[in-house]
Amino acid sequence: MKKNKSRVLVAMSGGVDSSVAAILLHEQGYEVVGITMRLFDNPFKNSNVLNKTCCSLDDVNDARKTCSVIGARHYYTNMVDDFKNKVMNKFVNEYQKGRTPHPCLSCNHSLKFDSLFNKADELGAEFIATGHHAKVTNNDGKYNVEKASDQNKDQSYVLFTLSQEKLKRLLFPVGNYSKDEIRNIAKKYNLSHAEKPDSQDICFIPNGNYRDFLKNKIKPIKGYIYSETGEKLKEHDGIHNFTIGQRKGIEIGGLNKKAYVKSINSSNGDVIISDNDKLFEKELIADQINWTKGYTPLDKIKIKAKIRYNAIEQEATLNLISKDKISVVFDKPVRAITPGQPVVLYDGEKVLGGGIIKNSIPIKSEANV
Repeated sequence: MKKNKSRVLVAMSGGVDSSVAAILLHEQGYEVVGITMRLFDNPFKNSNVLNKTCCSLDDVNDARKTCSVIGARHYYTNMVDDFKNKVMNKFVNEYQKGRTPHPCLSCNHSLKFDSLFNKADELGAEFIATGHHAKVTNNDGKYNVEKASDQNKDQSYVLFTLSQEKLKRLLFPVGNYSKDEIRNIAKKYNLSHAEKPDSQDICFIPNGNYRDFLKNKIKPIKGYIYSETGEKLKEHDGIHNFTIGQRKGIEIGGLNKKAYVKSINSSNGDVIISDNDKLFEKELIADQINWTKGYTPLDKIKIKAKIRYNAIEQEATLNLISKDKISVVFDKPVRAITPGQPVVLYDGEKVLGGGIIKNSIPIKSEANV
């Protein structure tokens, strides 16, 4: 098929954001082609969690209806096997190691965007678009991922793995709009899913119970829960049941105060708990680095860093250790630095890059200084 520069392939989940992304591009004069990816076999067909998930027949129909309204073609592609191999299996393997993964990042990086670009090339589309709340800007041929106008919905945190090659063909149409504005656009076009609730949980675990999901898929690394002073407190059923900073699920008789998970040892199964104030640390090491802006920044520059999706970025200093490893030293201690989670670095509103947290560096006590 001959390339048409005005053709754009839009990833449509059936949610209101991706539907409005398609509408906005249609209004701007693009030839919109919609595509819905089936990522997993939805086991919640008769469950009250159905409206929190994706990949249901209703979601596919909502995407098709939107394409019908704007006169766009719609494609449906089955990616269940790829999603299982590249996202779900990685999710299980990370918990097996006592780490806390971010499956949306894995999905974007290892599956969605590559598949979309391949399909776009097949269809002769110059661009692809998604319903992510973020922006792509161009400054003299260098592309940037920027935060969305609606800071409460900003999704730039999960987009740091994008390359310059992808960014030059990528559009995020809803990044300039608030959620209320997006819903109003959907209502203007009489979309039946204009008020569909946002997905809040992991798409393949919409009931939020990841331990139940892992139960029959993981080989538990069992061990003991210890206090920071080395007191053996209780045997546990597997390190996959814990994450750094966790309080719920630590039921130990005789404790007179709240306890939180401070560290997890995958080699021997040790889980150490502590007071909340002991969870604050100033430095982390990260690997699997990608510089979204297309170049390695200077060493020891001041940045802002974000260590989890719902966190507020904090002032820090970037230290370059090697091509694929960095240290981030925060101006003030941050709570619950968690291996397996992304750390994303910001230069103002722009994403500088990021990586995956490998470990934290304990704050030295005055006695050890």
